[in-house]
Amino acid sequence: MKGNWIVKNLLWAFIFFAALLIAATVFLNVVTHHGQTIEVPDLTSMSVDQARREASRKNLRVEVIDSIFVRRMEKGAVYSQNPKAGTQVKRGRRIMLTINAMNAKKISMPNLVGYSMRQAKAELNSRGLALGKLIYVNDIATNNVLRQFYRNREIRPGRMIETGSEIDLQVGLNPSDNVTYVPNVKGMKYLRAVDAIHDNSLNIGRIVFDKTVKNYTDSLNAVVYKQTPAASKSPLLMGSDVTINLSLDIKENY
Repeated sequence: MKGNWIVKNLLWAFIFFAALLIAATVFLNVVTHHGQTIEVPDLTSMSVDQARREASRKNLRVEVIDSIFVRRMEKGAVYSQNPKAGTQVKRGRRIMLTINAMNAKKISMPNLVGYSMRQAKAELNSRGLALGKLIYVNDIATNNVLRQFYRNREIRPGRMIETGSEIDLQVGLNPSDNVTYVPNVKGMKYLRAVDAIHDNSLNIGRIVFDKTVKNYTDSLNAVVYKQTPAASKSPLLMGSDVTINLSLDIKENY
């Protein structure tokens, strides 16, 4: 009988702890919404208020943690988010946002006169500026920078301008050294393709994004699927224009 009593108590203790464990598991599942996930919406290019409303509608939260300045993007708009759109998260998850700053940082314009085109381009990039158009004029030295322009006006060294500004360069062109070759930029992302074209002493004629590219972030990830003129072994006059067509849907266009 004594043995039966011990067995019964052990059995009841086992049942009690098993029930307690099941109850705790059920409670945690209810509280943490175990197995229930929400797909993170795409908040890029929205204002912070719009992003907050959209996140709230999905039972998510947003927090602005950083800002950068992108000239071609609307000021105050969401530049990027973490977790990314499409990620599965639990209810109440915080989505961290990086927004486009309201005001650009200003820097001093360098003196690029006398630089080679490649040296000038590297200097612009290091200052947060961008190469705009190459303007070729007859000169003894090809690709030697003669003048620098900002918004169609010559800009003096030391002037304060916003980061991200495009600087046009007037460069020399020797008649005996005035041709180049069109690089193959198909398959390259947007900025890399632009760099490759400039590095070959050519200009960007047009940039055409298809319907898959909806915002600036998309444009950075878009890939060239067509270029005009196409890459060839035939020489082309320096300063000629190259048009590129880009898409996010590579399979559809290749």
